[in-house]
Amino acid sequence: MIMERTGKVTRTTRETDINIKVTLDGKGTANIDTGIGFFDHMLTALSVHSGISMDISVKGDLHVDGHHTVEDTGIALGQALAAALGDKSGIKRYGTFYIPMDESLAMTSLDISNRPFLVFNAEFTNQSCGGYDVCLTEEFFRAFAFNAGITMHINLMYGSNDHHKCEAIYKSCAHALKEAVEFTESGKTLSTKGVL
Repeated sequence: MIMERTGKVTRTTRETDINIKVTLDGKGTANIDTGIGFFDHMLTALSVHSGISMDISVKGDLHVDGHHTVEDTGIALGQALAAALGDKSGIKRYGTFYIPMDESLAMTSLDISNRPFLVFNAEFTNQSCGGYDVCLTEEFFRAFAFNAGITMHINLMYGSNDHHKCEAIYKSCAHALKEAVEFTESGKTLSTKGVL
């Protein structure tokens, strides 16, 4: 019987108070409250499309701006994912996915390798979508990738609407993650070294 792969993180600083629980083999059930409506929308897409159930509660210093809330959520979510994966043995490890969102097209390719890295190629037209500064998209994924131990390449191929661009990025990451966290048929670690 396979044990439930879950990770929980509580992270409290002078800037944010965060509680996160992820269940990798859940049903993509999302309970998200960060205080930033558009960010909640993106994290909900990340949960639903990856099939990873996420409970995320964040209280941040939004009177300053959204930076600490978004980046710290990425840190804690990455830590929770890493905890849920444990030693990462037996997972497919790699995932690549393209997502079209109306006129926008984004691709994420990732490797859950314990070698964190982020390549992020995306340009936005406006400063924000709702109360979410679109420049924080890169900050979120950098914090997430580095704390989860993921090599992640995100490329926005094209697009004109910033809402669609962001959503395509988050959803492409979700589907790439869904592929990568699945178990291999052999159950063996997918590495010539024998460990990740």
